[in-house]
Amino acid sequence: MQMDKVLAALRAQQDEMVAIRHDLHMYPETCYEEVRTSQIVADKLTEWGITFERNIAVTGIVATIKGNKPGNRAIGLRADMDALNIVETSTFAHVSKIPGKMHGCGHDGHTTMLLNAARYLQNNPDFAGTVYCFFQPAEEGGAGALKMIEEGLFDRFPCDAVYSLHNKPGIEIGKFVTRNGPQLACSDSWTVTFKGTGGHGGAPEKSTDTTVPLAHFILGIQGIISRNVPALDSAVLSIGSINGGLSFNVMPSEIVVTGTTRCHRPEIRDLLETRLREIAELSAAMSRCTVDVNYDRGYPPLINTRLETDKAVAAASALVGADNVDGDNPPINAADDFAYMLRERPGCNVMMGNGFTANNHMPNYDFNDDAIPYGSAYWVSIVDQELNAEA
Repeated sequence: MQMDKVLAALRAQQDEMVAIRHDLHMYPETCYEEVRTSQIVADKLTEWGITFERNIAVTGIVATIKGNKPGNRAIGLRADMDALNIVETSTFAHVSKIPGKMHGCGHDGHTTMLLNAARYLQNNPDFAGTVYCFFQPAEEGGAGALKMIEEGLFDRFPCDAVYSLHNKPGIEIGKFVTRNGPQLACSDSWTVTFKGTGGHGGAPEKSTDTTVPLAHFILGIQGIISRNVPALDSAVLSIGSINGGLSFNVMPSEIVVTGTTRCHRPEIRDLLETRLREIAELSAAMSRCTVDVNYDRGYPPLINTRLETDKAVAAASALVGADNVDGDNPPINAADDFAYMLRERPGCNVMMGNGFTANNHMPNYDFNDDAIPYGSAYWVSIVDQELNAEA
């Protein structure tokens, strides 16, 4: 496939795609509330003659595009649709019109790029097999990918591989990065509650003081990363809040400390939870207090598979040249629920340059419209790599 011609064809649709993206940006919808967004996707798919099914994981949509060559292989291309609960500070014309909500992670752009690619593939079905386009809700904390899977995503739309594409500020437009193996971290949270009798600050011997196990716990967990996690692995353990006590001369009967852990391998995830529990329990026991530990496992690590990563690198290289593709980019501690799909099927998540804009989740962030043709063309290229249009 001549990717320069594909890119030119997609660029010819740029004005229309920018209008769609700006409209989505002005009316952001969060976790499982993407009703208007979903309707726009459905309307465009209908206009372009693409078959689809709705109401998967509440507002999700799956479009189906068949190639005109014989083949039984099928792949899934995923784009998230939801926004964030952030007050936008930008002043451009397409700024959010919904108070307290904005597309702060570029999912408006992700949705637009997959729509653009879907239309191109529908009009140019020179491939062997089936492409499923997953328009997914609730990536930002709602585990929309998991809900789609639980509602039979891969039973209803069987895939041999799945792919995702995310924008990345700080990388030039037209450049792509990914890696084999762990790419994004798990996103876990924990709450530790120390309980004692409390009492008068002038008579500590008559009470059990929860501030003492808290102090031991805070110091103790600092050694988990440096002394328990292997040196060649990476992990983060951070405290986010500490709450307890109301008066200067009263020892609190309860103190609550919360935090997060991030890592890239399931074994390290298990280790972090085990050691955090042990240190909390031993710290409480030393001071004759009790403790409740609630460890909430959020999104799992996102782990790309080798063969699919190689295909993703080849697809991006065919589009922009190998010099503009980094296939061994370092892992980062962000999280993405596409990880759930990768637990079910082989696949790869790729990040593409958004230019030197504000970072994701900042109130002045905006998806870069110049990236739309590149992301759309990448989707076409991965279909070519996977379903081998030239075979």
